[in-house]
Amino acid sequence: MRPQAPDSAYLWDMLEISRTVRSILLGVTLDEFMQDRVRQLSVERGLEIIGEAARRISVGFKHAHGEIPWRDIIGLRNILAHEYAEVDLELVWETVTRDIPKLIELLEELVPLPPAPEETQ
Repeated sequence: MRPQAPDSAYLWDMLEISRTVRSILLGVTLDEFMQDRVRQLSVERGLEIIGEAARRISVGFKHAHGEIPWRDIIGLRNILAHEYAEVDLELVWETVTRDIPKLIELLEELVPLPPAPEETQ
């Protein structure tokens, strides 16, 4: 259930969508991703949501949690939303496969949720 306090709710959104984006690419190769427009758009949209939620986190909370790369997350959202014709799909792939797992770990410390379904098997 999504928390009601603004920062908590946005952190919850970031964690939930991060897990979803990661699951979209589980077992998918870069070549498969590059050929799958539906998967590309799904991942891009998820990253936009993560960035928008990060943008809405209070300044004080962001300062208190500098371990999270807020500027990078928000910057990627801006590129995806406003420079969509210039999206580098390999960068999107790397972000999800390399950076999202780290973000999930950081967010799980701040917003404990039950394990994602694929993690319980």
